[in-house]
Amino acid sequence: MGIINVPFKKLGDDLALPQVGIPAFAPIAIVVAMCGLALTIAVAVITGNAAAAVALMLLSVASLFAIRQAKQWERAVVLRFGRYRGLRGPGLFTMIPVVDAVSRVIDQRVRATDVTAESALTKDTVPVNVDAIVFWVVWDAEKAILEVQDYFAAVSMSAQTALRECIGSHELAEILHERDKLNQALQRILDAKTNPWGITVQSVEIREVLLPQGLEDAMSREAQAERERRARIILGTAETEISDKFAQASLVYANNPTALHLRAMNMLYEAIKEKGSMVIVPSSAVETMGLGGMLGTASLGNQIRPQ
Repeated sequence: MGIINVPFKKLGDDLALPQVGIPAFAPIAIVVAMCGLALTIAVAVITGNAAAAVALMLLSVASLFAIRQAKQWERAVVLRFGRYRGLRGPGLFTMIPVVDAVSRVIDQRVRATDVTAESALTKDTVPVNVDAIVFWVVWDAEKAILEVQDYFAAVSMSAQTALRECIGSHELAEILHERDKLNQALQRILDAKTNPWGITVQSVEIREVLLPQGLEDAMSREAQAERERRARIILGTAETEISDKFAQASLVYANNPTALHLRAMNMLYEAIKEKGSMVIVPSSAVETMGLGGMLGTASLGNQIRPQ
């Protein structure tokens, strides 16, 4: 008999996820049935044996339901009069029409389920909305079909419950800055729940953490204030270091007037070396540096005017 695909709606998702199924008729079964019908017509025309023609026609029709095909990643669950008979596939397999039926086909590829925890409270009572993705795989198709009615919904609901539990046991700072630890904790909780169903949760990844707008603004102001505090501390530290260096330099210049004059000359040169610059210094400073008065200063830079 053909399999009807029943849509499955994920929790918190408006998109319908179809249940896994296989085509009602395998391509090879259609070919066999067509060949059987052609043989039936030939037997009826050539021999005129109606009983043989009817028997061949019935066999041809039965082959449509007897020959099935499953893909490489699929396992077909076969029931005989409602009792579990085993798994079939991948590839071609046969079954007894009317007696046997494929109740479901299990997809054993890795799947991703989107999970959302809306308005969950953290350990420090902060409401957050957390979106996560759960990657899981059916490793035992027999357990998945016999132990749980709908493993799609079971995994989704378990993931949502586990996500809320983890959020409630961690503070907001841990959720924001230690997502890897939270992902690992979620994976362990979910894997312990789903393993008896023949399902393994390979990983959980928190995709987004949404905070209330007021809390985001407060955290932004706090971060800005922290940056300003650090900038002021760095500036004060720099000023302290500079003053220490100046104090050390003053000790050297106090015992060596020549070094002080050379330093003054160097500073004066640095100030007037740019084209078009002008520096006005008192005449007492010029005499102290021993540069020979106004003429000596003018000859150095042609830009110095004593006052």
